Amino acid sequence: MDPINGIMEERLKKARALQDLGVPLFPAGFNPGITAAEAVERFGPLDSEALEKGSEKHVIAGRIMAKRDFGKASFIHVKDRSGRIQAYIRKDKVGEEAFKAFKLMDIGDIVGVKGTFFRTRTDELTLLAEDVRLLTKSMRPLPEKWHGLSDKETRYRRRYLDLIVNDEVQKVFLARSRIIQAIRDFFLAREFLEVETPMMQPIPGGATARPFKTYHNALGMELYLRVAPELYLKRLVVGGLERVFEINRNFRNEGVDLKHNPEFTMLEFYMAYATFEDMMAMTEDLFQDLVRRLFDTTVIQYQGEDIDFAPPWKRLPLREALVTVGGVDEKVLQDREAAADLARHLEIPVMERDGLGKIQTRLFDNLVEPRLVNPTFITGYPLETSPLSRRSDEDPAVTDRFELFIAGREIANGFTELNDPADQKARFERQVELRASGDNEAQFMDEDYITALEYGLPPTGGEGIGIDRVVMLLTDSPSIRDVIFFPHMRTRQE
Repeated sequence: MDPINGIMEERLKKARALQDLGVPLFPAGFNPGITAAEAVERFGPLDSEALEKGSEKHVIAGRIMAKRDFGKASFIHVKDRSGRIQAYIRKDKVGEEAFKAFKLMDIGDIVGVKGTFFRTRTDELTLLAEDVRLLTKSMRPLPEKWHGLSDKETRYRRRYLDLIVNDEVQKVFLARSRIIQAIRDFFLAREFLEVETPMMQPIPGGATARPFKTYHNALGMELYLRVAPELYLKRLVVGGLERVFEINRNFRNEGVDLKHNPEFTMLEFYMAYATFEDMMAMTEDLFQDLVRRLFDTTVIQYQGEDIDFAPPWKRLPLREALVTVGGVDEKVLQDREAAADLARHLEIPVMERDGLGKIQTRLFDNLVEPRLVNPTFITGYPLETSPLSRRSDEDPAVTDRFELFIAGREIANGFTELNDPADQKARFERQVELRASGDNEAQFMDEDYITALEYGLPPTGGEGIGIDRVVMLLTDSPSIRDVIFFPHMRTRQE
């Protein structure tokens, strides 16, 4: 017999025994009066004498994480949302019937305990129970040992178990919540309006990515899960909402690796009368605000490397970065065939339809991006790879666009928005040609968006920041799966 099945059979017998004693296995509701953390904060500084003078009763609730039996008494560790606290269950204090029921409770069960605090001989703050009751019977055993590295797949597939057993995982997701709230506070303090735009769109736009497709029966039409909210957010700026932001999900039908999940969280924000230079300055302010809130410093460690967020951050044009960081000969970057030959030599895929600009960005992805550890803005992206960005006044072959790289990965993408409807339509038409030639990531023609631009989009700066990657960075997490509660995974073959 499978050991787990044997343990579950034993638990089922205990559950029946509890029911025979009149103990409900899944009662409704409970009202704990204090959390583990609150108890430690209030009573932790008190010595035994001070605790003995107190007669106030306190009620805690949580999951039994450890249990040590001593015949007519037991110690248990109870874990709630804030941490762990010890409780002492004694037969002569809780009564014979309650103690008999308690003996049938297991590690993993959720209980409520009422009593007064004291210190054990080892000086541990402990709740002396005068009442203990079952709140939920756990029918499966918790893992006795949790080997994080060797058990990664189970941790991701059964995140609830990971959260129960691994306190460090809880800390990561608590930090994620605080980071998102801090981002929200940052923009609200600058008079941005938080908005929501459609998740299902008749035309996917706003990013170069392959979309997921679905079908709406009542409307009789195909819809796409959005790859980005950009075109809808800019419609709102056209409508007079001059500063908007959205923190929400995007969906891209792409591979899964340490940096990518097909469903991910993105911050996008748009500011009328701003340029990509303004966006870079705001990004520096945002990250400084985040790291100071979390760490009270501008220098943090990520995977063993120091990262300094103190401004000003380094700024490099893409072609210059390819030469100075990537070691590419400047002459190669001026000739499409020479650049393509170098890419093929490096085993970087090149398509016949790819122009010089696209090949340059692919070379950059492989030769430069992994080397950018401290925050670095890369500017001067080719027009070919930037269909929504305003063309540079100084060099019409590139755009007023930047990407931010930290710890060897892209964190943000921003630009001065293209608001010329004729230019935007021509760019969309080129994207349509690329789709027809087999580029599944090229963008669609969006006539309604062109119409919106014809009414007038003010000069605008916009940016997208990958929230999951920011959380990875600020929690020292090596994989995007470590910061998403339920990452997508291939169906397990039993």
